[in-house]
Amino acid sequence: MNNQEEPRKISILGSTGSIGSDTISVLQSTSNTYRVLAITAHESVDLLAQQAHVLKPEFVVIANEGKYRELKRLLSGTKSRLAAGAEAVLEAASLKTDWTMAAIVGAVGLKPVLTSIGHGGTVALANKESLVCAGELLASEAKKSGATLLPVDSEHNGVFQSFDFNNPESVEKIYLTASGGPFLDFNKADLKYVTPEEAVKHPNWDMGPKISVDSATMMNKALEVIEAFHLFPINISQIDILIHPESIVHSMVSYCDGSFLAHLGNPDMRIPIAYALSWPKRMPVDGPRLDITDVGKLTFRRASREQFPALRLADEVLDEGGGSAIVMNAANEVAVQSFLQHKISFLSILKIVEATLARIKYNSAQSIEEILSIDNEVRRMTQDLIAALD
Repeated sequence: MNNQEEPRKISILGSTGSIGSDTISVLQSTSNTYRVLAITAHESVDLLAQQAHVLKPEFVVIANEGKYRELKRLLSGTKSRLAAGAEAVLEAASLKTDWTMAAIVGAVGLKPVLTSIGHGGTVALANKESLVCAGELLASEAKKSGATLLPVDSEHNGVFQSFDFNNPESVEKIYLTASGGPFLDFNKADLKYVTPEEAVKHPNWDMGPKISVDSATMMNKALEVIEAFHLFPINISQIDILIHPESIVHSMVSYCDGSFLAHLGNPDMRIPIAYALSWPKRMPVDGPRLDITDVGKLTFRRASREQFPALRLADEVLDEGGGSAIVMNAANEVAVQSFLQHKISFLSILKIVEATLARIKYNSAQSIEEILSIDNEVRRMTQDLIAALD
């Protein structure tokens, strides 16, 4: 880490989402000095402009080119350089930083992540789709550039803090926890009628709509299983999912001597963000402290593949290999968006994903171009399947 006389150079890709906004909150609370090189957003132009006025970044990018004129108006008179479009996002990602928050949601964040990794430094990964679709490619590129990849998901961040990387053979299992989402105890008949508005109301975490729906279907946990497989030197049989409604224990690592190391904390994404920002040290984070006596009790149960078929799909995808993880991710993104637009039912999300996986097979992708080609084809096929439901 640089000393305090040298401001750390930082970029935030996806600054207006929940993770990006929390990252800015953490930056504003620290006494360490930093220089923001770039912030980017998809289309939340008003919030992006507000953030730019506060952070005074060198480069501000709005991906939606139709919002560029408004961005120019809102940031008139500032010294920030402004741009719009996908290529501008990649330019922002290419700026050589000490630390980059990769928080663009979805497969659209894959190219910016790879671009950020290319110039070294530390990349805080909040874009789980990048690891799911291109885990081996990301690891290979990080090895070439010397970049450090740090997980920001609370579960993987907790495992990272508890995992003995010097003696990985001593690890028996890692456990990722899941709240179960807002419909944990619903039966199938009840799930048939849930609305997007109900699905985005997560009981413990404040997240964006897509991630909240993934939590409700447990697809977020399916994606996290695949992430864990790429992040840690373990095999698929060493990953387990536990339902933990209190969301206090984020993950656990069990060892060959029978001991468990658990990572506990309030459900506050600023905590893993701060750890990633200050690693290998720690930094203070404002906010209420966990009082374990107030919690009263912590409950756990195994996540059933029958109750949560998304977890079964993750097992099948890892077993099948090839491009199946790309297929699952792309189909899910399209299905979730259709659900949020009231085009399909909640239960149809996973049916669509499973139908797409059954219909299309690919060998392993060897490049970003192949990954994106598969992703685009799968999206077209998934949209056709949804259209056929009408």
